[in-house]
Amino acid sequence: MSDYKASLQDMNFVLHEVFDVATDWQNMPALQDMMDKDTASAILEEAAKVAEGLVAPNARAADEQGVSYADKKVTTPDGYKEAYRQLAEGGWVGVTANPDFGGMGLPKVLSAQYEEMLCAADISFSLYPGLTAGAIMTLDLHGSDELKDIYLPRLAAGEWTGTMCLTEPHAGTDLGIIRTKAEPAADGSFELTGTKIFITGGEHDLTDNIVHLVLAKLPDAPAGTRGISLFVVPKFLVNEDGSLGERNPVSAGSVEHKMGIHGSATCVMNFDAAKGWLVGEPHRGLAAMFTMMNYERLGVGIQGLGAAVRSYGTALDYAIDRRQGRGAKATRDENASADSLMVHGDIRRMLLTMKAFIEGGRAFSSYVGQQLDRSKYAADENQREDAERLVMLLTPVAKAFMTDTGLEATIHGQQVLGGHGYVREWGQEQWVRDCRIAQIYEGTNGIQALDLLGRKVVGTRGELLKPLLADIAAILENVGAGWELEAGQLKQASAELQRVTGEILHKVGEDENLVNSLAVEYLHLVGYVSYAYLWLRMGLAAQAADSSDNFYSAKVKTARFYFAKLLPRIDGLIGALDTGSAPLFEHNVEDF
Repeated sequence: MSDYKASLQDMNFVLHEVFDVATDWQNMPALQDMMDKDTASAILEEAAKVAEGLVAPNARAADEQGVSYADKKVTTPDGYKEAYRQLAEGGWVGVTANPDFGGMGLPKVLSAQYEEMLCAADISFSLYPGLTAGAIMTLDLHGSDELKDIYLPRLAAGEWTGTMCLTEPHAGTDLGIIRTKAEPAADGSFELTGTKIFITGGEHDLTDNIVHLVLAKLPDAPAGTRGISLFVVPKFLVNEDGSLGERNPVSAGSVEHKMGIHGSATCVMNFDAAKGWLVGEPHRGLAAMFTMMNYERLGVGIQGLGAAVRSYGTALDYAIDRRQGRGAKATRDENASADSLMVHGDIRRMLLTMKAFIEGGRAFSSYVGQQLDRSKYAADENQREDAERLVMLLTPVAKAFMTDTGLEATIHGQQVLGGHGYVREWGQEQWVRDCRIAQIYEGTNGIQALDLLGRKVVGTRGELLKPLLADIAAILENVGAGWELEAGQLKQASAELQRVTGEILHKVGEDENLVNSLAVEYLHLVGYVSYAYLWLRMGLAAQAADSSDNFYSAKVKTARFYFAKLLPRIDGLIGALDTGSAPLFEHNVEDF
């Protein structure tokens, strides 16, 4: 396993040369006095030190050891507790938290880079502060002033951690049928009873208290998702002076034994009349929880990116050093008995595919992060609304496409190492295992695709697609010399996306299986077209910079690789989309 090195030059390139985020910040009253280019670069440099020096070195050992469970207690791998303490002391848990409660208040476009670093360093470890950040945001937006004062300063300081408790043994995606009950108590609190499963960080030894955000139903709740309320349920009750009181009757019944993310405690949580407090309005809990989930879904996409980054570093080092076979005469090293793996076209295909997905994914996560910031902070109302529409459209794409391509990239990285990629020594198999869950949790990628096509596109009659198409059209109006071929490809891809969308909108009323049959291919089509848009932006920005700098020349070459080798994949997707639902539903159940 190679040492992790954060891609600081590329992060700064994306932030400042592609998206010019500093100009955005100066037009946002909430950020203009705290953020500028130099401050952002300094924060990223310090974040890199944390990820590279504190978190990454322990990732392999933590995976080998995993978490342990005994007597309702969870012990995290050796080194996690000390690393988490140092992370908290440095202020790195509350990076996006409201400064009024002790957080850094970083814009999402910047914190996305930090999240990538933590995920590349160790996905398992990153989940503890990651879920806490989501809990902070949800309480800040929807909690009462009293709840904020009690919980937010300690969560932002990393003294306590947070969780998200949705899934139940019988209710995964279908949250409307959850059974966890919340009974009103005389003191204004509620007593929650039920079981939640797959709860990340539900129990651990990193902090003294864990703050659970729990979905449950009140006695008078209407049926379905409209009857779900949100509650804050601490592991330990909090006294009036802020000290910890008695233990709340919430406990871990077990931990899951998983394919990957061994250092992350995935718990079955039992609530036995546990005391909790309502967050937001009764029966409006799902909407409040989705505040957290939308950011978490971008975060899960970044997990796929982080795994790919770590896999690429090891694969590239190995390919350069490993000598095996002979290349063409033009590339042959006559002073050695064998050539580097880098002379082989298939090795280059895999490495360049990884590189294109990684750098495209970094730009995509930054693009979505910038829209989240604009939707929250922009002074212009129209800009806020346009950004919000883009966020709604692209959130499922960020989660699903970034994790699908992330897994493909880690598998390529494993393949580059051959047999050494399959054994544990080199670490490649860990990144495949760790990445795999990202396609499943926070809403499976199939569910994300249904959300994109069914709710965001068909549900709005294509209106939410328009801001993305407008951004693509804008870049095509300003294409410089030398990019005519790629611009033509993007123009054609955008036109095909519009055509396919129109066909679906026309046929959806005649075929009730159309959306659930075409959703995944449609999401991938949007993903590849979005990456093409971003790769053209990056190629143009790199060409405008110092062409003698290898970083910029490599960026231009990678952009051309994406258009030549990866964007053409949409031809197969379009062909599948044009066939409709019939090939899937011609089979009777017994035909399977």
